[in-house]
Amino acid sequence: MDQAEGLRSLQRRATRVVAVASGKGGVGKTNVVANLAVSLARSGNRVMVFDADLGLGNIDILLGLTPRFNISHVLSGQKTLQQVLVRGPQDIWVLPAASGVSTMAELDARGRSRLIDAISAIDLQLDFLLVDCAAGIAGDVLTFSRAAQELIVVLSNEPASVADAYALIKVLSKQYGQRRFHLLPNMVRDAREGQALFAKIAGVSDRYLDVALDLAGSIPLDPALRSAVRAQRAVVESAPDSPAAQAFGRLAERVCAWPAPDGAGGQVEFFMAQWLQADAAAPSA
Repeated sequence: MDQAEGLRSLQRRATRVVAVASGKGGVGKTNVVANLAVSLARSGNRVMVFDADLGLGNIDILLGLTPRFNISHVLSGQKTLQQVLVRGPQDIWVLPAASGVSTMAELDARGRSRLIDAISAIDLQLDFLLVDCAAGIAGDVLTFSRAAQELIVVLSNEPASVADAYALIKVLSKQYGQRRFHLLPNMVRDAREGQALFAKIAGVSDRYLDVALDLAGSIPLDPALRSAVRAQRAVVESAPDSPAAQAFGRLAERVCAWPAPDGAGGQVEFFMAQWLQADAAAPSA
């Protein structure tokens, strides 16, 4: 099956693709992805997480998974993607990335084509594909962010995090015409702090960018979350009544309520095709 045929074969799947990114590392982005995935699955959704931090992936560690293989084995031809996928909590599927493999950090055109072919061949019925992007604004981060139907930008109340989140939004807006962004303040004291953080970026964006920002909620700084990380579990499972778990539940409800894209935008093959187009349109260095 060639690449185009593989993409077309996914048209039956009404899968919604949500990328999660951050301008800066250390803001809890992967934890957000893990808990959002489990929360969506707890609501009856079929979920797959694509660890798109291709060279430094660690969502499997956060969820206490021990995959024998990862995406590098698919690209080398040693394994099929179906053999690499692992089951996580609430029966979510996880496509693990390599860790500490520098050659995976920036795939060449051949590697991207192989990965697209592999994902196109997955025989799974999915409601959500969550894409856990690497931190920063380089390479595949921009490509994945542009290819997804929705983008969540995670940030914390630190000057560097705020500045880098704005930088990510600015690059995607100015260079690629992306207009819609969902902001998620993480590790905040309360909802009021999250709203103030959102207002800080929205105020600057309103002056200098042509974008629509949405506050997707906020995740409180919660001791239960730290305990869950140490136990390698999602906090929505280890402490479902905790403030953090409740916030993730509300986030999942909000994500489910986002309007479904029309036509091809509701399919996984749209994400893969957009990835190809985004990569081809990327300005050369």
